[in-house]
Amino acid sequence: MESDVSEMRNELQSRDGLWRRIQLECQKLYTELLKIKEYKDMQEIQIKHQPSRVQLTEQLENKNTELLLFGGSGEHHKEEVNKIRNHVYRKEQSHCSEQERMKTEISDLTEELHQKEITIATIMEKASLLERQLKMELETKHKLLTNQQLLESRYQVVKSENTHLKEMV
Repeated sequence: MESDVSEMRNELQSRDGLWRRIQLECQKLYTELLKIKEYKDMQEIQIKHQPSRVQLTEQLENKNTELLLFGGSGEHHKEEVNKIRNHVYRKEQSHCSEQERMKTEISDLTEELHQKEITIATIMEKASLLERQLKMELETKHKLLTNQQLLESRYQVVKSENTHLKEMV
């Protein structure tokens, strides 16, 4: 009986350890989830604060107007306009590619976040199931232990009665 109780204790301790590890893993995943959300929010803020394509086009138009007003149809002015136009075009292309890269990164992070949430939900479900199973097993073991103790006490009563009857005979 003592070995059974000891065995039950060992089993309960090992399951308790497993439960604690699951809880720690859930905690780590939740922390990582918060970090990913924070990073995603930062990326969205960066995208909002970058100059838009419209602003770059307006800047180009303003420069063109300034150059035209500055006067002359000289070769130097044309070169300057072309340089500015090329510069604005490169900036615009760079800006577009950066936006696409950030959109892709945000999409990837969102997908990763979704997967982490699914993983956390699955782990929590499994942990809940394990906890219920553990409680049921504990109740069963407790009932068996109580039953065994009752049988032990009956056995002792019958044994003492038997000894008493033997003495009487």
